[in-house]
Amino acid sequence: MEVSMSFSHDMDDEYEKLIRRMNPPRVVIDNKACKNATVIRVDSANEYGILLEVVQVLTDLNLIVTKAYISSDGGWFMDVFNVTDQDGNKVTDEGVLEYIQKSLGPEACFASSMRTVGVKQSTDHTAIELTGSDRPGLLSEVSAVLTNLKCNVVSAEVWTHNTRAASVMHVTDEETGLAVTDPQRLARIKELLCNVLKGSNKTRGARTVVSHAVTHTERRLHQMMFADRDYERVDDGLLDDNQRPNVNVVNWQDKDYSVVTIRSKDRPKLLFDTVCTLTDMQYVVFHASIDAEGPEAYQEYYIRHIDGSPVKSDAERQRVIQCLEAAIERRVSEGLKLELCTTDRVGLLSDVTRIFRENSLTVTRAEVATKAGKAVNTFYVRDASGYPVDSKTIEAIRQVIGQTILKVKGSPEDPKPGSEESPTRFLFGGLFKSRSFVNFKLIRSYS
Repeated sequence: MEVSMSFSHDMDDEYEKLIRRMNPPRVVIDNKACKNATVIRVDSANEYGILLEVVQVLTDLNLIVTKAYISSDGGWFMDVFNVTDQDGNKVTDEGVLEYIQKSLGPEACFASSMRTVGVKQSTDHTAIELTGSDRPGLLSEVSAVLTNLKCNVVSAEVWTHNTRAASVMHVTDEETGLAVTDPQRLARIKELLCNVLKGSNKTRGARTVVSHAVTHTERRLHQMMFADRDYERVDDGLLDDNQRPNVNVVNWQDKDYSVVTIRSKDRPKLLFDTVCTLTDMQYVVFHASIDAEGPEAYQEYYIRHIDGSPVKSDAERQRVIQCLEAAIERRVSEGLKLELCTTDRVGLLSDVTRIFRENSLTVTRAEVATKAGKAVNTFYVRDASGYPVDSKTIEAIRQVIGQTILKVKGSPEDPKPGSEESPTRFLFGGLFKSRSFVNFKLIRSYS
């Protein structure tokens, strides 16, 4: 039976390769078609997960998607993205444009890259994945344990949402500067970190994974928090109902689609977070339209489950809504933004987060990176008691760490209260119009 399944899988791979050779992806980058954005068109043979791969490439380049139109009904995938750089300008950097062509064009192999997520090995660092209950000082405790175990954190990303925390950390051995390979030491690292994550919370589990796999960090964080069920709502008091994203799911019975509409405050990487979650929940996006040219983003997706069916029940509908809300909220930057830039050293992250903890600050999100021997870190912090962060506390911390090393980037803009809900609009509705159903109805149909 195993031999048969393996043979079938190999045949599927060969068939996909044949289709790609016969219909290589085509990428057109146009800086003249739109006045204020670069237009990127991607055409290729359709494969499950290809939309996420395309969006991931654009997101990793820190490009802002202001509009997008997606169609993949049938065997062909056609995307149009209007993108700008982070300053709102067209993309003119030749290196970036060439990278897009190579990553999305004929040289790219979407299907194989999908299957290597979490499999590729690294000898440069050890990857540590952590999930558990969030609490003040948790990052400080984790960092202290790693320092005591003579591990240097070269990069890390930390998300917190709905009383849960997740992190992907890349560490090296203090002496060799390479990955930690000793099995007994790895087991010790895993044991101690798991104890820290558990803390005194006995009601929810904690999980620690140590490996040498290379994964896409942000996608992995979404998968980890999804597996940890952070979408199950806990009233943490941080967002009221008017500040939450507006997610709606209805069934279009005539076409067997479920139509997902999302209205939320726009922010970088919003499209990636949404598409990543739909893909990981095993939904296929057949058509989509994105409009994010203003402060509010509107996303519309026509989806079916991978088995070909639309949303089948109200319970499934509620789960899709909750998971998409969570995906959008995970990256919302609650608190004061602090940026640290200094020469990297073992124990730096432990020292900095200990100072935060001693001054009653809790880290809600963090990005830790090392570039050419420099530590470049971003922290979003809140007062552990829930009060606004005191400016005197921040100045005291800067005096200890160094005012030129730690800079305050100001508090994130407060989320705007949700505007009065307007009737549901469908940007992509015109695509399906014909004489037989010009005035189509969206019908809630859950059998």
